[in-house]
Amino acid sequence: MDLSVIALHLEQLDALSSTGFRFQCFPISGDVEVLKVAVEGREELPLFISTSDDQILCISYLWDESQVAPQRRLAMLEAMLDMNIPMPLSAFARLDDWYVVFGALSLNSSLNDIEHELAVLSDNCLEVIEDMAEFLL
Repeated sequence: MDLSVIALHLEQLDALSSTGFRFQCFPISGDVEVLKVAVEGREELPLFISTSDDQILCISYLWDESQVAPQRRLAMLEAMLDMNIPMPLSAFARLDDWYVVFGALSLNSSLNDIEHELAVLSDNCLEVIEDMAEFLL
């Protein structure tokens, strides 16, 4: 799946979106091609899409290590593990010093499936930030 095809689809959805979201897409060049996707009304939590030989990966950066209350870090990690399974289509990870939520799809996923994953991931980000606020500075 080509990222430009995903970007074109998302930006053309407008009122036809099955999720009710509007998306703006910004390609990021580099060693790995990445598509930054801003969800209208949630621009502070953009989603980043990349592809590999066998999957589409969607990631959102939540907070970095410096924003975690040191005395609450272990409790936060345990809460994240407990929350991981009931959070549909998403999982936690850490990239460098950043905590992220991600979802992966097959390269054969439809554009509607990708739109749905992005909507769920965006919703999950808001839920995670609300639920984890007690662990952050």
